[in-house]
Amino acid sequence: MNWLRRMMYGRYGGDQLSCFLLVVYVLLTLLSGLPHLWALSWLALAILVWSFFRMFSRNYNQRRAENARFLTLAGPALRWLKMRRTILRDREHRYFRCPNCGQYLRVPRGMGRVTINCRSCGVSFEEKS
Repeated sequence: MNWLRRMMYGRYGGDQLSCFLLVVYVLLTLLSGLPHLWALSWLALAILVWSFFRMFSRNYNQRRAENARFLTLAGPALRWLKMRRTILRDREHRYFRCPNCGQYLRVPRGMGRVTINCRSCGVSFEEKS
């Protein structure tokens, strides 16, 4: 394991974009097994090479800028997925979205009809919990 640390010293390593590229690589590799989609294997290989190039790169500033651009594009989707996961795991609360600003608000289950006041914009609305 020490040889891996020594090899990666001074290199950029993995980040969110690299993980995303590896997931895309796996999906494209699986799809390339279907009939008439063999060309996807070349695209998958190119994505894998790009991902490893980013991980072994010594140019920190450029890799960080690439990852920041990726996060600005994928940020809303990632936040939505995290919120969905939170809602599915939390059985004690109901989540409502403010009709004015879109902020998610958490209310205990089983309270009947409640008036919810948004902390961000101050709008009040009524929902059934």
